[in-house]
Amino acid sequence: MQVRFWRLKELYHHGGQFRRRRLQEMAGKVLRELKRGNLDFFLEQTFIYLQRWVGYRFWISRTESWQRAALEAEIARLSYQPTISILTPVYNVDPRWLDRCITSVLQQVYPRWELCLYDDASDNPATRRCLQAWEDHPDPRLKVSWGERRQHISRASNDALAMASGEFIGLLDHDDELSPLALHEVVKLLNEHPEADFIYSDEDKLTMRGVRRAPFFKPDWSPDLFFSLMYTCHLGIYRKALMDKIGGFRPGFEGAQDYDLVLRLIEQTSADRIFHIPRVLYHWRQIPGSAAAGMSEKGYAHEAGKRALTDYMHRQDLAGEVVDGFLPGFYRLHRQVPDSPRVSIIIPFRDGVDLLRRCVTSILTTTDESWYDLILINNRSTAPETRRYLAELSDNPAISIHDFDADFNFSALINFGVGKSRTDLILILNNDTEVINSDWLTAMREHLQRPEVGVVGAKLYYPDQTIQHGGVVIGIAGTAGHAFKHFPGDHPGYCGLLNAVRNCSAVTGACMLFKKELFNRVGGFDEVNLPINYNDIDFCLKVRERGYLVVWTPFAQLYHYENATKGDDAAARPQAPDYRAQREAERAYFQRRWQRVIAHDPYYNPNLTRRRNNYALRFTMSEMLTSPPARCP
Repeated sequence: MQVRFWRLKELYHHGGQFRRRRLQEMAGKVLRELKRGNLDFFLEQTFIYLQRWVGYRFWISRTESWQRAALEAEIARLSYQPTISILTPVYNVDPRWLDRCITSVLQQVYPRWELCLYDDASDNPATRRCLQAWEDHPDPRLKVSWGERRQHISRASNDALAMASGEFIGLLDHDDELSPLALHEVVKLLNEHPEADFIYSDEDKLTMRGVRRAPFFKPDWSPDLFFSLMYTCHLGIYRKALMDKIGGFRPGFEGAQDYDLVLRLIEQTSADRIFHIPRVLYHWRQIPGSAAAGMSEKGYAHEAGKRALTDYMHRQDLAGEVVDGFLPGFYRLHRQVPDSPRVSIIIPFRDGVDLLRRCVTSILTTTDESWYDLILINNRSTAPETRRYLAELSDNPAISIHDFDADFNFSALINFGVGKSRTDLILILNNDTEVINSDWLTAMREHLQRPEVGVVGAKLYYPDQTIQHGGVVIGIAGTAGHAFKHFPGDHPGYCGLLNAVRNCSAVTGACMLFKKELFNRVGGFDEVNLPINYNDIDFCLKVRERGYLVVWTPFAQLYHYENATKGDDAAARPQAPDYRAQREAERAYFQRRWQRVIAHDPYYNPNLTRRRNNYALRFTMSEMLTSPPARCP
């Protein structure tokens, strides 16, 4: 491979800027995992750290190339060109940040905007002089208003809103910056979807030196993730008529006023009117005291968000409580779960009595509720130890055992087991799993009781405490893959996703809860085309096709020893030519059937890699070393 000298020089120069402490942290962490034999994590994290410090610069140079004249010509052809009012409350901000903030609006490619600057009685003379200078600016799109007394962010934002005449409202903090393309991208989307009520984009952070870092590439609208954290945040664009309808911002929620705003706004619209632009259009400045530097900088903001979410639950008449998440800014909307209906837990197996015993025992001794039945599906077990263990279980009235006398077909096993159930809720569980936390089943049932949810999945670990399943991403390696596979069990995941209830396109059938009526309506698992592989993912996608949500929760945790369900010969099967041919046939069918979702998983950002399951940026190290940089005006 030919490596360009200029690229190596750039990498070397930037590498010299690594901070000693962070290098030590990185080295210590990945070396510990390497000593534990976790080579996959070592390689993935090394690549992620290289991407974090070097790769994002390359990603920017490669993806943000544009020509202003071409975009202005494109705008001229747009039939719908609404005015967008940008609200910027100002209070005692350093003039250098305010200047850059306002300049970023003046540099917008899209011209039909107005910037509503409201000074919340700043007592910093430098701030007031700076704003007065902008008030004298000849551009009529700049509007400045002065408050006589300090009102704080919510009331100040409402006063800025009163200045707005646009059809849509954008929010911009007084020390942040917009991408020059921000409003152009918004209006381009509005021409495709004029029904949009709420639009948000990806974002990154700006250091004090103006270096862009820490991009947050977000999923499309994920209500459960939104209830876990205010992930839509910047850039947020809202239909003004809806903001007026809900009364704008509410005093008392300072620090989380935008979270409270959106929680009330989504009650007035629907998911098909919420849109995500997968481009970095907002730069959030990291200065001391800013939430961009860490949520711990503003503890009151976390508490305000908690109150906003609790208020949402009261308005929706949801029984339960809001619990603190693993970090400030994260929450768990913990719904109350009734004692019924019962759940049928279906466990297919073929011998492997030690695995089965561990699985069943963990359910019976660990689960803190008794509203379940166990349905064991015996697929041609022959070992005497298995027969003896099944005889032991036969006296338990909550356990039933059924024989499935046919060749291994996971889809058929599941369909057969569901047919034997007498309950409305079904949980399929691999026999090579083991329950970890006592409220695992309750944590899953709390979501399936919701009418909009069709499937719920769990957080699964390998026995070595690394992640086996953190939800399924469609499109990984051309089909699908488990998110964060082989990450350490205590890893937060990309932007905390391994510790947040969120929506996914699919979850693994190793531990999957669903409604029997819906299972039957979509035709169950596909016994013909997907007898062994992809059947669980196919089922989830069929459920989503009907308009239901798939939810992954980190609060249901189990070990998964993986693949033992396929029988004692599972390890040898992948080497058999007939198995390889079967797998390729199933792969080809899955790719044909779900081509659209493979091209774009709505819960996975298109700027992230599809080669691996580590949420790295979508390029390879070889591309970074050999590709020439793109240029922007």
